[in-house]
Amino acid sequence: MPLQVAVQMDPLEAVNVEADTTFLMMLTAQARGHQLWVYTPDKLALEDGRVSARGRPVRVKAEKGAHADFGPWARKDLSEMDVVLLRQDPPFDMAYITTTHFLEAIHPKTLVVNNPAEVRSAPEKLFVTGFPGVQPPTLVTSDAEAIHDFRARHGDMVLKPLYGGGGSGVVRLAADDSNLDALLELHALIGREPVIAQKFIPAVSKGDKRILLVDGEPVGAINRVPAAGQVRSNLRVGGRAEAVELTARDQEICAIIGPELKRRGLLFVGVDVIGDYLTEINVTSPTGAQQLKRFTGIDAADILWTRIETLRAAR
Repeated sequence: MPLQVAVQMDPLEAVNVEADTTFLMMLTAQARGHQLWVYTPDKLALEDGRVSARGRPVRVKAEKGAHADFGPWARKDLSEMDVVLLRQDPPFDMAYITTTHFLEAIHPKTLVVNNPAEVRSAPEKLFVTGFPGVQPPTLVTSDAEAIHDFRARHGDMVLKPLYGGGGSGVVRLAADDSNLDALLELHALIGREPVIAQKFIPAVSKGDKRILLVDGEPVGAINRVPAAGQVRSNLRVGGRAEAVELTARDQEICAIIGPELKRRGLLFVGVDVIGDYLTEINVTSPTGAQQLKRFTGIDAADILWTRIETLRAAR
C-alpha cells in the first residue's frame, strides 16, 4: 500500500542530487509508489498537543537544476502521515532537540525515522562512549587542565566540537603544538558545550570507513580518504570516497552496537571506523548511501524502505 511520507530536511532546492542520501531515500520511496511531502524544521508547529508543519508535496527526479517539482504550500497534521523522515543536518543544537520533542508526540503512530526520542538521547559523539573497548582513548570536557593532561598522556590528538557535524571544527594537534589554549578559547567563545579530545589514529591517512546499518544490521561500507595533508575525511570537506570491504573487526563492532541500535528504533545509522576503532555513531542524518550504491551496487535506501514498509504493515 502506498505510504504518505513527510521529509523533514534542510531546503530540498539546495541538495546535491548526485551525493545526497536524503534525496536517494526520496527517489527510492517515490519509485516504490509512496507519496512525498517535504518541509523544513522551522515550519514545524505544536498547538494544543497537535504537531503540524507547513510544506509542499513534491516529485523528485535525478536531474541537476530540475530535481524537484513542488505542489502548493499547505499545513498538514503530521499524525495523519504514515512516515516522517527526520533528516536535517546537524549542528545538534536546541533547535534540533526541540524538533525531536515535537516529533516524539506523533511517534510511533506515525513512524519517525529515526525514533526522535532516541535521536535526542544518543548524541553522536557521546553515544559511542557507552560501548567499552571500541573507541580510541577519548576525553569529553570543558576543563583545559584535563585536556592538557590527556595530551601529555597520549601525545598527538584530535580536538573537535561535541555537537558539530560534517567534519566542521575538527583539528589535529601534535604533542608540542602551542595552539591548544587558543583553540580552547575559541571553542568557549562559540558555546558552553564541552569539546572532545581523542588520541590521533595514524590509520586515518588510509581512510575513515563509513558503515551503514539498517535496523542494527550492517549493509555495506565506503572508505573516505582525506586529501593530502588533511586529517578530515568527510566528503563535504574534500574527502574522496572509494569502495571497501567490511573487515572482521568491522563486523565485530557492528555486532556489539547493532542490538542496541535496533532496541532504540534507530533504523538508519552510519558509523565511522578508523583502523580498529569506532569513532562516531551517526543517528541524525547519516550520509554515504549514494556512494555505497555507486561503488558496490548495494542500495541502503531500498533496504531501509523494505524495513519501513514491513514495520508499517505490522502496525
